[in-house]
Amino acid sequence: METSVFPRMHVSLYVSDLTATVNFYTAFFGQPAAKIKPGYAKYVLDKPSLIISFVQNPERVASNFGHLGFQVETVQEMEQRLEVARRAGLVAREEMGTSCCYAKQDKFWVNDPDGVEWEVYYFHEDAEFNDPRYQAEYDQAGGNSQCCIAPAAQQAPLAAEMLTTAPMAFTLVDATPAVPAANACTPGGGCC
Repeated sequence: METSVFPRMHVSLYVSDLTATVNFYTAFFGQPAAKIKPGYAKYVLDKPSLIISFVQNPERVASNFGHLGFQVETVQEMEQRLEVARRAGLVAREEMGTSCCYAKQDKFWVNDPDGVEWEVYYFHEDAEFNDPRYQAEYDQAGGNSQCCIAPAAQQAPLAAEMLTTAPMAFTLVDATPAVPAANACTPGGGCC
């Protein structure tokens, strides 16, 4: 069943290195940017329905906002996306059959060049508890933490689970593809 892509969510992130960001997101999203301009790139995705833009501004990169992610429709889609991410060397960690945020989920995580975490997950069902490792983290933080975050660095038992993101094997060849004037930024019209 095909559904409309509208309304479509829009996110804009500041990044420190646009070339590294475009390389990463082209691999992660499995498609090239819809627009690349000096200091700016935009992807327009149908699944998930999202417009995401990146503005090169190292001074404004924020690493403490949480994470981004999307839910997929089937276990098979999650497994396919995981396999593509593995082949591209993007997977930071995998969590299968975990109860996190009071839901049983299969998921994997990737980290972009500025450390922004993305969670790709399949929701199985609601749960009445979080897995013990998440609950312990929550309790240690005095109730000021959540389960959908990277494990703390000092937790040695989790280190074996965590993988590192391999360096990108992609090169951004042409940073200024031809874009019709109708898609260009306009005064007062914005670039997003």
